Amino acid sequence: MIRDARVLRAGFVPSEVEHRDAEVNHLSTVLQPITDGEPADTAVVTGPSGVGKTCISKFVTERLREEVLDVESTYVNCWRNFTRYRTLYQILDDLGQTINIHRQSTPHDELVDRLQQYDGPRAVVILDEVDQLEDPNLIYDLHSLPQFALICIANREQDLFNSVDERLVSRLRASEHVRLERYHDPELYDILGARAKRGLDPDVISDDQLYRIADAAAGDARLAIGMLRSAASRADRESKDTITDSMLLDAAEDARTQIKQKSIDSLTPHQRLVYDIVREQGPLTPSDIYEQYSEQADDPRTARTCRTYLSKMEQYNLIEGDGTSRDRTYSVVDSTKTSDIFETG
Repeated sequence: MIRDARVLRAGFVPSEVEHRDAEVNHLSTVLQPITDGEPADTAVVTGPSGVGKTCISKFVTERLREEVLDVESTYVNCWRNFTRYRTLYQILDDLGQTINIHRQSTPHDELVDRLQQYDGPRAVVILDEVDQLEDPNLIYDLHSLPQFALICIANREQDLFNSVDERLVSRLRASEHVRLERYHDPELYDILGARAKRGLDPDVISDDQLYRIADAAAGDARLAIGMLRSAASRADRESKDTITDSMLLDAAEDARTQIKQKSIDSLTPHQRLVYDIVREQGPLTPSDIYEQYSEQADDPRTARTCRTYLSKMEQYNLIEGDGTSRDRTYSVVDSTKTSDIFETG
């Protein structure tokens, strides 16, 4: 049943990107100077989860490397590599510049010096979830180095601007901004159809089922692809020739659960502490959350940073807020709630 499992994975970058021509062209134009050996402007790519920010950034970068021999690239997920050291090390490692660098003993300044001294091919640096960086001054360091073209990916511009100082805010505001909106149902249907055609045997899933997945995903391609992958995996395990509607219903729950758990696993230690406080004692107001967080955390961050954590977790559907800004409370999203995503029968 499954012909190519790669295309059913969320991180797969297709040979053609569906319904993002304008955004791809915009980002390609921003990076174009690097092909002529010139410094490229920083690009800020924003939009909700599941709209293709990472996909188009990787797609454009790979196209660039196909066209130009002397261009390198590196991708850093700043949610996983949230410290300055880990981000710097990842960039240098991807560029083959970590010889004689010991992860446990090499100071930060030496990593920055190594980056400044880099004299290899010009490189595109993709910083995904860039607002997660504990020390966003790293963006300033990279922004000032002409041998690097920088793509900063975040859900919302304001979250990025709130995390950096004024000198960098002004530079980022002047950068090129590529904004992505949620997909419409027909667009998600096309994305799913292209992946099903390449990844599955013919007639495994109907057009009607694909459209219902698109409708249930509400503009989130990551969720839609996760539903398709989960349903196909179950049908393959059970040696079925087709995907049934009951499989789709279970797949919807599975995909949401998997995405939620992946997001939880990606939380930084401080974010995880905040999440656990909300999970165990919510609903709570931001001030109550911060009071408990500051009591339990080693080296607690500021109340403003804690509010940023809450906003980030709300964007990823881990927690939900209720009420206005003055009397707002937060609680964990109830993953046991199952909406009538698919009508069976």
